[in-house]
Amino acid sequence: MEFIVIIPALNPEPCLEKLVDRLWELENQVLVVDDGSEKEYRENFQRLEKKCIVLHHKENQGKGEAIKTALQYIRTELWEYGAVGIMDADGQHLPEDMEKLLMRAGRNPGALVLGIRNLDKSTPWKSRFGNQLTRKIFKLITGAEISDTQTGLRAFSTELLDFMLEIPGERYEYEMNMLINCVKKKIPILEVPIETIYHDKGNSCSHFRKVRDSIRIYRNLLKFSMSSFSSFLLDYLLFVIFTAVFPSSAAGVLGANIGARVLSAVYNYMMNCRFVFHEKKSVKTGSEYLGLAGIILILNNLILEFLTVVFRIPVYPAKILTEITLFLISWLVQGKVIFRKREVNRDEKTYGFCSRYPHRSSAGNGNLGR
Repeated sequence: MEFIVIIPALNPEPCLEKLVDRLWELENQVLVVDDGSEKEYRENFQRLEKKCIVLHHKENQGKGEAIKTALQYIRTELWEYGAVGIMDADGQHLPEDMEKLLMRAGRNPGALVLGIRNLDKSTPWKSRFGNQLTRKIFKLITGAEISDTQTGLRAFSTELLDFMLEIPGERYEYEMNMLINCVKKKIPILEVPIETIYHDKGNSCSHFRKVRDSIRIYRNLLKFSMSSFSSFLLDYLLFVIFTAVFPSSAAGVLGANIGARVLSAVYNYMMNCRFVFHEKKSVKTGSEYLGLAGIILILNNLILEFLTVVFRIPVYPAKILTEITLFLISWLVQGKVIFRKREVNRDEKTYGFCSRYPHRSSAGNGNLGR
């Protein structure tokens, strides 16, 4: 199986050329995307064109767009490759670790493989804090446990090319959207421990814009949580209205609860399709969501009736307690059952290099001024 490594580059440091050389030594094809670098870096890319494939953006479009430009090129021109790796151009990742991820992706088609950094005290505090915060938010919202949500070292088989191209995001938020969409589609996420090299305490080589890119990264997470919270508010408001209209009886409460739950579920489904995941409504996704909503509806009614009949709790506080209970149950089930296979499966040994000879004739210059 032949592998190819994508490296998005914006005004790259001299270490990029050494990185490409080492990847070639490991017998990997390399595809560098010049994401609108300044003119003074033109000679660097001209030297790289003699060693690997180089594509160009006339203007800076962002890391996400650079990755998707490379993925589109691979899909149309380099279909013979079996796995794709993505790594940063700043020299923070070792080519040997990229090799480990590619080998793992080759053995696990249809899975996303992440390189997991050891964020100890030697790591810049901003990187440690940002990763810890994102991990907590990601787990709270999706239920999935991922050790390093901000890693730039990733790999996957070419079976996922179309899926990766459909993920929204132009800049750094693309990487977070990749994780969210993999969790949603139940695509396995595997983790491999890697080394990380920081050239200085402030990580000055990074082109990450702290405020603007952080907003982009957290935007979809916030949209996901706001969709769920607004659905809860709509459910409770409709329940209050329906209980005022329906007869004051067990049957009336049941009817009010079913009506509120069905309408809020439809609202939540449409919000997630249109604004969160940007996915077209389909019979498959609709039926999956309908099945989940049906189970929650049954549990909702059972818990609500139990609280109002057995404990004689007033109906409105009982409704709130029911929703909180279901949220906790859902979160625990996702964390312990659905996503338990997403725990770290650490590779303790270094794999030998198989015999692969990239096609140097493929290397060349692609000009993509989109």
